[in-house]
Amino acid sequence: MSAGPDAPREVRTRGDVTRGDGTPGDVRAEAARRRTFAVISHPDAGKSTITEALALHARAITQAGAVHGKGERRGVVSDWMALEQQRGISITSAALQFTYRDTVVNLLDTPGHADFSEDTYRVLTAVDCAVMLLDAAKGLEPQTLKLFEVCRHRRVPVITFINKWDRPGREPLELLDEIEQRIGLRPTPLTWPVGMAGQFHGVADRRTGAMVAFTRTPGGTTAVIEDQLTAEQAATRYGPDWTRAWEELELLAATGADHDQAGFASAASTPVLFGAAVTNAGVRQLLDVLVDNAPAPTARPDATGTPRALDTPFSGFVFKTQANMNPAHRDQVAFVRVCSGRFERGMVVTHAGTGRPFATKYAQQVFGRDRDTLDEAYPGDVVGLVNATALGIGDSLYATGPTVRFPPLPSFAPEHFVAIRSTDSSKFKRFRRGIEQLDGEGVVQVLRSDRRGEQSPVLAAVGPMQFEVATHRLATEFGVPTAVDHLPYGLARRTDPACVAALNAAPGVEVMTRVRDGALLALFPDKWRLSTVRSRDPDLVLEPLLAEAAG
Repeated sequence: MSAGPDAPREVRTRGDVTRGDGTPGDVRAEAARRRTFAVISHPDAGKSTITEALALHARAITQAGAVHGKGERRGVVSDWMALEQQRGISITSAALQFTYRDTVVNLLDTPGHADFSEDTYRVLTAVDCAVMLLDAAKGLEPQTLKLFEVCRHRRVPVITFINKWDRPGREPLELLDEIEQRIGLRPTPLTWPVGMAGQFHGVADRRTGAMVAFTRTPGGTTAVIEDQLTAEQAATRYGPDWTRAWEELELLAATGADHDQAGFASAASTPVLFGAAVTNAGVRQLLDVLVDNAPAPTARPDATGTPRALDTPFSGFVFKTQANMNPAHRDQVAFVRVCSGRFERGMVVTHAGTGRPFATKYAQQVFGRDRDTLDEAYPGDVVGLVNATALGIGDSLYATGPTVRFPPLPSFAPEHFVAIRSTDSSKFKRFRRGIEQLDGEGVVQVLRSDRRGEQSPVLAAVGPMQFEVATHRLATEFGVPTAVDHLPYGLARRTDPACVAALNAAPGVEVMTRVRDGALLALFPDKWRLSTVRSRDPDLVLEPLLAEAAG
């Protein structure tokens, strides 16, 4: 038997994350050591819990927290925001970097709620693989289906982890059939549960025919105890449950549901594993599959579609910005995915959008809200650039040579709108600064309305929970109390200056300016009002914003 680490709580070891010398061959070798992936799913499927369990098995943490931390048990490292801890859901994506088996793991935990899907979609542009969690009882849920489609569109390989097998759930063969029938991905299980959902003994490894039996540790805070059993030992210990699992394995073999690395790499098939993240059972097997089978970074296409070789000089793009992660410092961090070359702290790079130099003196390795100084990074790594107020989401950076730009990141059409105002007029400067910060991070889109003036900007969002995040952060981070008035609009269309007067004169329609890029957006209460306005004046420019989501 082998037990998990039992060192003092909160001691983290990340191992030898960087060690190269920057030569082209070395850059390629270091890139081959990287695995950069996102954890995605429907809300409450266990993303943050499995993120914690993966870090635990890699010994990056010594005790697993809980989404709802109680008593002495802390919260999970990826849900560091106060509102996340209060609500028990992920609101913003989080990055964790650690080593496992000499491989540098860049793990991105994402929000599951549809209201924060724009953040999740941006993260998917920065990864090489995704781990999709399914609830053993619920299977494919609406947000899961949407995320699978995004992965398919971007040809991101997907590993499926069927979670919560320690609770009552559906039949494993039924879940596999649902994956294949509803999303067209061919499931190829690598492990198989011994014991029905809710009576989980362990997993059979299809590659070896042996079994790994799991014994939960007290509270699930340390790594699950694993017992390696031969098929004969498993049959003796678990009898009918092993026999049933073995019969199902034979059925899978007869149908050809075997792992196909080429099919996985092309996003045509998905390896499947079973486990229980809350007890971290089956998580080590997932971590091994990520290291052994997930793709390493490859040449990424720039904005022209030309792949940028890994060993060319440094280049990367900003896929996320976040302010006030550390309340003591009130700084802003830009999260940069390294696409090529060797990044060195202190190097001066060029901002592709402005052509201006940007110093990288304050480069950090990120682990949830914790940060350490980072001296170098390679393709696949995520670098946190501190005090990077000049950088915004989607900005490209490069070291030398011709300008390097990567494709734009998704920006979704908002469907909810509120006018927001500070209820304390003496704090208007803070209010304005906070609104600018939220706009820059992509928490909400900020619109300017001539009807309401500068004192009451309009916030636009994909989902209403984004407004809750915005008002909470304005109150806690900037000390500004606010009030919001919900506006009667449900969709937006891009227009041009020549159409503004006619649109503003139409009943129930208002034109606003999007602050970040100056785009004119015509807001309508519903599709029927849009249809009526368009039919009365077919020459009006009313372009869907959805095209922006293709990136």
